[in-house]
Amino acid sequence: MSLSSTTSNTAQPVQEQDPGQEHEQQFVYDGHVPFPDDVPAPPRDRGARMYVSVTAAIVVLPFVVLGLAGWLLWGRLIHPVDIVVAVVFYTVTCLGVTVGFHRGLTHGGYRAVRPLRIALAIAGSMSFQGDVIGWVATHRRHHAFTDRPGDPHSPYRYGTHLSGQLRGLLHAHVGWLFRNDVTPAERYAPDLLADRDIQAVSRAFPLLCLLTLALPFGLGWAIGGSWLYGVTALLWAGLVRIAVLHHVTWSVNSLCHMIGERPFRTRRHDRATNLWPLALLSFGESWHNLHHADPTSARHGVDRGQIDLSAEVIRLFERLGWVSEVRWPAPERVAARRA
Repeated sequence: MSLSSTTSNTAQPVQEQDPGQEHEQQFVYDGHVPFPDDVPAPPRDRGARMYVSVTAAIVVLPFVVLGLAGWLLWGRLIHPVDIVVAVVFYTVTCLGVTVGFHRGLTHGGYRAVRPLRIALAIAGSMSFQGDVIGWVATHRRHHAFTDRPGDPHSPYRYGTHLSGQLRGLLHAHVGWLFRNDVTPAERYAPDLLADRDIQAVSRAFPLLCLLTLALPFGLGWAIGGSWLYGVTALLWAGLVRIAVLHHVTWSVNSLCHMIGERPFRTRRHDRATNLWPLALLSFGESWHNLHHADPTSARHGVDRGQIDLSAEVIRLFERLGWVSEVRWPAPERVAARRA
């Protein structure tokens, strides 16, 4: 994450045009009706089938393993080392997403020195949530068209009636991953495409997915002294950890736009909420209403008692001299955004 490199760590502004502009030229969204279904069904070719198969494996397999592990192995094939390694890997990869992918690369909430910028991009990639450039582009598009046509994962895609909201909740949580709705990085992340370090991390995504599974296995074997410890560490600190982090992240997309409080004003149709039960597991990302009211803020939990571990890590990096120009929320700025 580079101060010393020639590329900038500041997120580039996204113009609210394509695809939302094209939608609204033919369709006026009132906040309640279903979005126009402008995305064609994926073509029935080999490439499309491969995409769906890989996505299904990434989405479904860790979750299935989570259920099987809890049912079959608890108390028999789980060791203290599995829990320790799982917590460590969850912490590292979650911070890679929240501090690196989200608050740093997507929104430019701070500037980081080059080694930290790269390290956080690698850690976020090991969360199994997609390559860094694609992740950032999709999230910037989400902010450009929040909860209206053009948003890739709004729970209001199918309207605000009960059946539409239930269907929309599933879409926002996981269904959007299977749609043929590619977000162009050339439009939404040109700064990252111009960054050779981030490009290299993006290209290395498949290898980092293997690494995020191989490391728990290797650590389990090395600490426990047998291949069985490696297998159980792979299970709990690899697949189960990935499944939990997936669904925590996706819950911010889904639940944090439907359930919770909205103490801050957001743009028209933007229904982002604060959902406190998710605050610890998401490292502060579920203080989502403030984030949408002030996206570049490095801290999302700004009210008393709102735990925001990601912000505390950024503050630690600032004290160590690894980040600068941190966009901490000024009291007057927060007050101006109160509903």
